[in-house]
Amino acid sequence: MTRPAPRVVEALNAALHRLFEERTSLHLLGEDVRDPYGGAFKVTRGLSARHPDRVLSTPISEAGITGVAGGLALAGDQAIVEMMFGDFAALAFDQILNLISKSVTMYGDRVPMPVVVRCPVGGNRGYGPTHSQSLQKHFLGVPNLALYETSPFHDPYEQLAEGLDRGPAMLFEDKVLYTRRMFRDGVVDEHHRYALRGGPTGWAHISSMDGTAADVALICPGGTAHRALDAARLLRARGIAAHVLVPARLYPPDLEPVLPLLADARLVAVAEESTAGGTWGAEIAARVHARIWAQLRAPVLLLNSADSVVPTAPHLEARVLLGAERIAEEIEAGAARSLPPRAPATPPPATPLAVTGPETPRPETTAPETPGAGAGEPESAAADSAEPVAGVPVAVPKLNNNDTAYLVVRWFADDGAYLDEGDPLVELETSKAVEEIAAPAAGHLRVRAAEGSEVGVGELLAELLAAPPAAPGPEARSAAPSEPLPKSLPEPARAQEPGPAAARTHVLDRAQQGTAAVVTRAHREVPVAFAAVEVTVDAVLARLCTLSDETGAEVGLPEAVVKAVAAAHPAFPHLFGTLVDERTVRLADTVDIGVTVDAGNGLYIPVLRDCAGRSLADLSDDLMDFRLKAFRAEFTAGELSGGCLSVSLNTEPGVLFVQPIVMAPQLCMVSVGGPLTRLVLEDGVPASTTVVTLGLAYDHRVVNGRDAVAFLRAVADALHDAEKLVELVDGQ
Repeated sequence: MTRPAPRVVEALNAALHRLFEERTSLHLLGEDVRDPYGGAFKVTRGLSARHPDRVLSTPISEAGITGVAGGLALAGDQAIVEMMFGDFAALAFDQILNLISKSVTMYGDRVPMPVVVRCPVGGNRGYGPTHSQSLQKHFLGVPNLALYETSPFHDPYEQLAEGLDRGPAMLFEDKVLYTRRMFRDGVVDEHHRYALRGGPTGWAHISSMDGTAADVALICPGGTAHRALDAARLLRARGIAAHVLVPARLYPPDLEPVLPLLADARLVAVAEESTAGGTWGAEIAARVHARIWAQLRAPVLLLNSADSVVPTAPHLEARVLLGAERIAEEIEAGAARSLPPRAPATPPPATPLAVTGPETPRPETTAPETPGAGAGEPESAAADSAEPVAGVPVAVPKLNNNDTAYLVVRWFADDGAYLDEGDPLVELETSKAVEEIAAPAAGHLRVRAAEGSEVGVGELLAELLAAPPAAPGPEARSAAPSEPLPKSLPEPARAQEPGPAAARTHVLDRAQQGTAAVVTRAHREVPVAFAAVEVTVDAVLARLCTLSDETGAEVGLPEAVVKAVAAAHPAFPHLFGTLVDERTVRLADTVDIGVTVDAGNGLYIPVLRDCAGRSLADLSDDLMDFRLKAFRAEFTAGELSGGCLSVSLNTEPGVLFVQPIVMAPQLCMVSVGGPLTRLVLEDGVPASTTVVTLGLAYDHRVVNGRDAVAFLRAVADALHDAEKLVELVDGQ
């Protein structure tokens, strides 16, 4: 099996170990950098064990630490300084500005100053105003001082080595990158590739696999790279080809390797997390304007975080910091001003009637303006491929700028039923909410998209015909209930006139209404049974704690349960299947498992992909991303669909057990409760042990109690048995 790419924190750690082996005069100074702590983010783990005399844990004095590093350099040694948080580099500004950088040329002859100051920076971790800043801009333009930033494309060894050799330098390390994997072998994902321009400390150029030329050249530092990639994916779906450019060295910038690409693009943008004003992006824009002003179609677009301190609360932090959706929106607006419209390859079809949701952000958008039109993407052909109809077509509206496809939750009427204009028609689930779509005209319903299916913007949802259809449409929903569905969920109680009989009410929000619809359908259609077992987890919790220290990922019981469930797939394949008819179960090829995430603004069940083939640390990374997306309600429909089994995570202390439902068309849902302390006898001596309860809700049409209990015991054994535990935790 191919070993996964290292995380950025592992690459940094390996780079430091290599430098210490190669450079016998190299020292590292910082707070808590010696083992067993290994630094606040574990970047220096293992260094002091191998080089005890050259790794120094210091008092809390950033100015003192940096001054000592400058003295070591003046004495002929080399030094790397670790700021526990980059925000504290402000305390060392005097030493960096007036000692280390000036000493290079202040004494008549050029003096080597091999000093690198490492600074963990950036937000999106909930660390608050004084531990989340991006201070790169405050060190721009200091003579002799080079600035670098880690990225998932560049080897940090090359950055550190070059920084020491040309010294002095600062290396900014975005904290969110630490647990992310490095990219390698020129591959980003199935749609994007990358290549280095200008050598190992040059630029990473991320472009489309199909070689599409750049409409937009999006420049960003390494800490913003993943957000820029997400924005490029959003723009791709909207018909705008964005190439992403990430430098290893921020300052002084070398634009030569990328100038031809910038000159050919019709819009150049720079995205960074710092606040506006005197920024790195402004420096890049000034240099680009000076070099290729005649070739630019528009001024360089500058994108920054809001003019604010960084809040601690995740929902407020997300509003302040620059995110992928705002990058895409601003570039799309800039592209509309600077890019000429693309001529369609064929005459457009007759304009179908657009249906707008209650919170449509761009009501002027109609169905033919499908994101991606003209870019050769499958989504772009969706509206064109719909067959002509005699009635009123109902196309999938654009409900928000974050998604290009939505999930059909339920139809409010049966195929063939008559609807008046304005009647509730269908519910679509977006990454933010469940939206109710009303009938745009009166007519008899012909359903064209099944419940549970994913539909792209502009695709045909249904038709409203003047006469009842002769037969159900070919895309009619797969499982219509025998009893008619209600026209809508119960109306929220209306406010009553003040009076003694007036009652207090609680109105369900859209997210909870969507959950109610799914739960109601599950209880109506699936004959569910339930079984539970108790499992001792002391050994797995101890091993997971060690694994977290070893990998830098926060690996916990939820990931272990998901992995143990996936490990049971070969022995119980039918539990991971889908019921096709009364006697047939379609088996899953890969183990994609949904997990419940509730951040207080609605229940989501995003899907962890290929759980059997990926490591616990990888699953931990995905779960961390899911929790952040749940806080910000940023899931796409694709992330919430496709699971073959789900796990309900309820691991808060004191939760005895949870009885989940079965999410059709799945057949099973596993639940895991919180850790409980039990008193047991070991060799006649009382001792405490930690247990959790595993539950399994299962579709009794396919799974019997014997199989259910055997499956739970297999999962429990993987979490408890010594040999199976080693295989589970260390096997990937």
